[in-house]
Amino acid sequence: MAESESNSTRNDVAADVVGEAILPQCTAGGIFAVWAAAALPMAVLGWFVAPALQSDPHHAGFERLAVLTAGLVWQFAVVAVLLYREAGTLAWSAWRTRLWLGVPRSPRGGRPQPTLWLWIVPLVAVTAALELVIAPALDRAWVSLVPAVAEPSGFSMNGLLASADARARLVGAWDIWGLYAVSALFNTVLGEELLFRGWLLPRMAGVCGRWDWLLNGALFGLYHLHQPWGLVGNVVVGTLCFAWPSRHFRCAWFGIVAHSGQSVFFAVLLLGLVLGRP
Repeated sequence: MAESESNSTRNDVAADVVGEAILPQCTAGGIFAVWAAAALPMAVLGWFVAPALQSDPHHAGFERLAVLTAGLVWQFAVVAVLLYREAGTLAWSAWRTRLWLGVPRSPRGGRPQPTLWLWIVPLVAVTAALELVIAPALDRAWVSLVPAVAEPSGFSMNGLLASADARARLVGAWDIWGLYAVSALFNTVLGEELLFRGWLLPRMAGVCGRWDWLLNGALFGLYHLHQPWGLVGNVVVGTLCFAWPSRHFRCAWFGIVAHSGQSVFFAVLLLGLVLGRP
């Protein structure tokens, strides 16, 4: 899925230098293959497996969350296999250097600069504003233009918290909270972000040049075949809040932290319900 490091022309022009290693760049076909390895299993799980397991076809349960979590774990496995094929090891040093999991780098000189971590604070604020205001409005417009992509009633998980009885059933449900915690971990840290910002983004410049972050964000949005009603919002947030800062600072942690804000919020909210707090 990636070209050999012996391809000096492509590497000299586009590959990112990490220490003394040069990251091989993906071909267009390689980029699509990695995208498909993430998107297609999630589509199958979301549209066929989850509905088949639901006890009530008209109301989503936690079966859908569990099934999609399996797809996110699969994405982590894909990254691990690709990393091992490229580096020949799964040592932390390989993850850190080859998946942009080190200290952010100066956009000008490329040197590690710890003070750049401070940019995460405004990034989280901007991400929250986009996710709460802009993205929902864009998605509503998108669904109104293409009604076929609207979320089916049996897919929505809003009903799980919609009534007092539903919330009361969550008191003491530590298994549900644990499932959500695992799902959130693989969603915003070990799954989507590690694959899109950790693996793909550093290897897209050979095809996309300086616009690699733009295509990366578009691919991230299009990856959501399992929930196309949120496609436009995911493209916008994924591009501006996850892909661009990760590329600008050559640090996947920016996308991970920005993406995790919503997960942390809902984890705390769900924890309150499990503990029986109003």
